[in-house]
Amino acid sequence: MNYNEIRRETKKVKVGGVYIGGDAKISVQSMTNTDSHDVNATYEQVLALQNSGCDIVRLALPDISAARTIAALKERGISVPLVADIHFDYKIALAAADAGVDKIRINPGNIGSIENIKAVALACKSKNIPIRIGVNSGSLEPHILKEYGAPTPEALAKSALYHAELLERFDFDDIVISIKSSHVDKMNKASEIVASKCNYPLHIGVTESGRGESGLIKSAAGIGSLLLSGIGDTVRISLTDNPVQEVYYAKKLLRALELTDEKYINIISCPTCGRTKIDLIKICEEIEKKLPELPAPSRNLTVAVMGCVVNGPGEAREADIGIAGGEHEALLFAHGKTIRKIAEANIVDELLNEIRKLI
Repeated sequence: MNYNEIRRETKKVKVGGVYIGGDAKISVQSMTNTDSHDVNATYEQVLALQNSGCDIVRLALPDISAARTIAALKERGISVPLVADIHFDYKIALAAADAGVDKIRINPGNIGSIENIKAVALACKSKNIPIRIGVNSGSLEPHILKEYGAPTPEALAKSALYHAELLERFDFDDIVISIKSSHVDKMNKASEIVASKCNYPLHIGVTESGRGESGLIKSAAGIGSLLLSGIGDTVRISLTDNPVQEVYYAKKLLRALELTDEKYINIISCPTCGRTKIDLIKICEEIEKKLPELPAPSRNLTVAVMGCVVNGPGEAREADIGIAGGEHEALLFAHGKTIRKIAEANIVDELLNEIRKLI
């Protein structure tokens, strides 16, 4: 899919060396879960996220003293853009700006008075620091909550747009908007409303989605459906897990949607049926375990692992290389053309060797 053909047109916002919106790629974000006062632990986690391919990393700053960690991370050579997550005390945002943070995330519903928001806007404008307006179901302003009676999609969208207007009053428009909810449909509808009413880039994700399969399914449903409709410029899969796992699954999702410029190996495999005479599940597991050991491909490669000839060279004829199971053996093929037969015991090794030839 050519995302730019359906993508919503937005302003382009620079966060450190990464752009959000416009014609920039869909960036992947995560957030540290270390104590932000612990420089060493936070450094190790940010470095791990940076090395995993995370584009932007957010840190919760519970107090002003935690802002010193931003400066310390920069001094230690962290290059991934850092975002300060601010709640309740606007002075923490000012300290983060002084410490050299690349973006500030404020939750307008709990940041205080308009004068507080003005102070943050002016500080960020003077240092070319963008602001992410982060709205969620639990922090709506009392007057908006009273108007709608509940954190409906319309209420969430109104809160986000209201605070964008506040920043605009102070001649600030270097803005990214996110509307998070643990309900997929509520997050999607609110994001669609905001997308129709402004040109600010959107950070999308399902908050408090849980861990494991539950979190992944909710996130894939919410993020995927918005991206397929052209909405979304940066994503986070929020999981109760190691933050590096968030990056891993976000990249997997973007690959599945064909929305990444990263070169990768795409494994396609059939669900198996009564025609399958080889242990296809085990074969797929072994291949997936060994793929990380291979060099990065210079182009996207499709590898087919099929259980029988019905799903082999015919249905998978577009695969660069693949196997189709037979009676305790497999047929090796490329672009629908047969190459040779392989004994079942040798399928994994021989297929990996063929992949290496194509990398």
